[in-house]
Amino acid sequence: MSEFFNLLLQHTITMMAIVDPLGVSAIMLSLLPQNTTKEAINKIAFKATMTIVIAFFVVLATGNFLLNLFGIEIDSLKVMGGIVLLLTAIKMVQGSMEAKNQTDEERMEATKHEEFSVIPLAIPITFGPGIFATIIILRGHAQSLTSISALIIGYLIVALSVYLAFKYSIYLRKYLGITGQKIVSRLMGLIVGAIAVQFVVGGITTLVSHYM
Repeated sequence: MSEFFNLLLQHTITMMAIVDPLGVSAIMLSLLPQNTTKEAINKIAFKATMTIVIAFFVVLATGNFLLNLFGIEIDSLKVMGGIVLLLTAIKMVQGSMEAKNQTDEERMEATKHEEFSVIPLAIPITFGPGIFATIIILRGHAQSLTSISALIIGYLIVALSVYLAFKYSIYLRKYLGITGQKIVSRLMGLIVGAIAVQFVVGGITTLVSHYM
């Protein structure tokens, strides 16, 4: 039981840092017009969350199959995934993942269609290449039912956090402010960067010992 909770905590923290619910909620607010109603935000939050949950289970189910199909070793993916995560972390720290300034007309265009919840909010803003690679890596190391369960529950906790961050983003903007959300996003970027370095170093170490 202690192994399960240790894995659950580890997976949850790792994926929470990569997804960064507060950071993506700030991006969502920047894409929405100021007069967006609470009801509209609730619908966007629900649909975006359902999208990233479905995407997670698709990746979870097909990840190992794709690795075996192309003959890719999990440690090779750790190195490449770590590089992707490192690039994502650098963008988070620099703030270059934030949406650029838009006119009200452009924002209305972004939210005119219901698909905004799926693209670009859910994919690729929330469920991007960083979390994609991380899920495949964690799934590759999850050999027991305990570890797989910890991974699934950990991601569902992250998805719930995303839903709450989106749903209550108006209040987050009121109490934290956009600046506060950006600061949190940059701090998360440092954590993601550290995770990325661990992936790269661990993958390279294993590969070198295997082939040397």
